[in-house]
Amino acid sequence: MIRNLTNRIILILVILGLALWVDLSDKITLPNPRSGSPLFELNTTARLGLDLQGGLQVLLEADLPETTRITAEEMETARTIVENRTNALGVSENLIQVAGDRRIVGEFPGAANADAILDIIQQTGLLEFVDTGDFQPQEGEILQTDYGLDPAALPTPAADGGNAQPVYHTVMTGKDLRSVGTSPDTLGTNYSIDFTLTPEGAKVFGEHTAANVGKYLTITLDKRVISSPRINSAIPDGAGQITGRFTADEANALAVQLRYGSLPIPLKVVETRIIGPTLGADSLQRSLMAGIIGFAIVLLFMGIYYRLPGITANLSILMYAAILFAVFKLIGVTMTLPGIAGIMLSTGSALDANILVFERFKEELRAGRTMKQAFGQAWSRAWPSIRDSNIAAVITALILLWFGSAFGATIVKGFSITLLIGVGISLFSSLFITHSLLALALDVFKPKNLERWFGI
Repeated sequence: MIRNLTNRIILILVILGLALWVDLSDKITLPNPRSGSPLFELNTTARLGLDLQGGLQVLLEADLPETTRITAEEMETARTIVENRTNALGVSENLIQVAGDRRIVGEFPGAANADAILDIIQQTGLLEFVDTGDFQPQEGEILQTDYGLDPAALPTPAADGGNAQPVYHTVMTGKDLRSVGTSPDTLGTNYSIDFTLTPEGAKVFGEHTAANVGKYLTITLDKRVISSPRINSAIPDGAGQITGRFTADEANALAVQLRYGSLPIPLKVVETRIIGPTLGADSLQRSLMAGIIGFAIVLLFMGIYYRLPGITANLSILMYAAILFAVFKLIGVTMTLPGIAGIMLSTGSALDANILVFERFKEELRAGRTMKQAFGQAWSRAWPSIRDSNIAAVITALILLWFGSAFGATIVKGFSITLLIGVGISLFSSLFITHSLLALALDVFKPKNLERWFGI
């Protein structure tokens, strides 16, 4: 009935074996036979969303007047920086997306330290290398610099009776940084931040240090002094170090800010919401129970009503579930309650396709076709309906995905992504796996009693 049926069955078994391997593993490792060290490693731990494992949800808004125009590029840059900062702090599996023209929604599943996340998000992280001459300011002191100021508007002592706050010259900013890292001192008690500069920054840095040996080059973050080292010699190679009494966490947080640049716009927290893990665990348990009950009912119906084709469809659906879960783990899809709903809907699409084929199969048999003729006609004549229904599902999912991405509706986005992937795999399941398994069953059992085997 199907050419190369043996090759199809072998391919199905290989795909199923790989899927089960991924499903039952938290990490896939391929060892190097020569060295013994891992040649390839991939984390395949299931990723649970905010509603399933708890965590932090934050709504951020541009901290600028409503009349200030904010471009889409600035919002996207801010989103990327927030995502990079929180990832570097170890807050993995987060979801950061722009919502509207002025807002950003952040979701951090499993986040334990909400204060640290909020602190790193809101800081603009403007790093300045300031020429303070013979003056060494204290750590934590606020300096006024000329960066971003109109020279004609700078205050002068003469205009204010000599009481104007000094304005120091900014030699360069953090935009000239190329790489940033941390390193401990010899005792391992204090940490420093090591940095290298771009070629342009290295030139400016080298010229300034050569002309100001013995002077102080103060480093500020958001105008606050974090270090004020004396220039002992010219530094032409573009490599430097920020020293201070930094702990490992403080040095890492500062390095993250510097590494991922300054936010193009200041952000303020409009709303925060902590979702407890108890709520997430309860939601997950109830969802799984509902899914198992519904799945069992569907399997019973297919087996009782469609007999032999229904049993092959049940095997196909089980394989579909294994393959779908493996794909989610491989590409890092974060599972949420709406995502589970999308999976259930795509499972229904797979069953719909099988039902269309089986009903057509029974009609062909009733019309007096041979088993081989009915088998071939069932798939070819049911295909237009299967194709059109799945195209409609894909179009709907794409519209929902666009809506969720454009307006920050994470629930809608999670549903649409799982629905899209599920529809694709369900097509493969119904048109390839079920097709092959039913052909194999007909070849093995060679059924003659149509009422017993097909419920006709």
